[in-house]
Amino acid sequence: MVDWEAVNDERVQRLVRELIIEIGEDPTREGLRDTPRRIADMYKEIFSGYDSPSELDVQFCEDSDVVVARDIQFYSMCEHHMLPFYGKVHIAYSPNGRVFGISKLVRVVEKHAKRLQIQERLTKNVADELYSQGVRGVAVFVDAEHLCMRMRGVRNHAKMTSTAYRGTFANHEEKASILAMMRRRSPDQP
Repeated sequence: MVDWEAVNDERVQRLVRELIIEIGEDPTREGLRDTPRRIADMYKEIFSGYDSPSELDVQFCEDSDVVVARDIQFYSMCEHHMLPFYGKVHIAYSPNGRVFGISKLVRVVEKHAKRLQIQERLTKNVADELYSQGVRGVAVFVDAEHLCMRMRGVRNHAKMTSTAYRGTFANHEEKASILAMMRRRSPDQP
């Protein structure tokens, strides 16, 4: 875990100033003067997932065959280029007598997204954390866009999808049913 209180803001700001100089800019220019501080503050926020505890300890006595939470928005940073990737996570799980509040599912996604990350690992981490809570099955479906691919390299607008299945949802027959449920749109959605 990262102890953000111990992170040396001055050192981060100094490194950002040096980077600004290296790319040919003047860090004393009005528009850039406060940029090193802003970036240090931003990094504390967007990489706060390293400090996040598990939020899944709050559960409610209730059972259901399958619970689906769709369209959980996330933002993360590609560990290869340190550029954002973002999209939506869809989670299905089969409770074992206890259900999670939807805000807890959102927090699990944020915890793993707010790290240097790759989409495949993000998908796996969310599935593993939920499955570790004793549910019968978990399916996680992530659809994302990657700015490292849009802004540089191939400069393409392709989206990527990744999935992870645990427990009873790893069964081949269950996968198709779960995927159809996660892709189903509400009547009010286009």
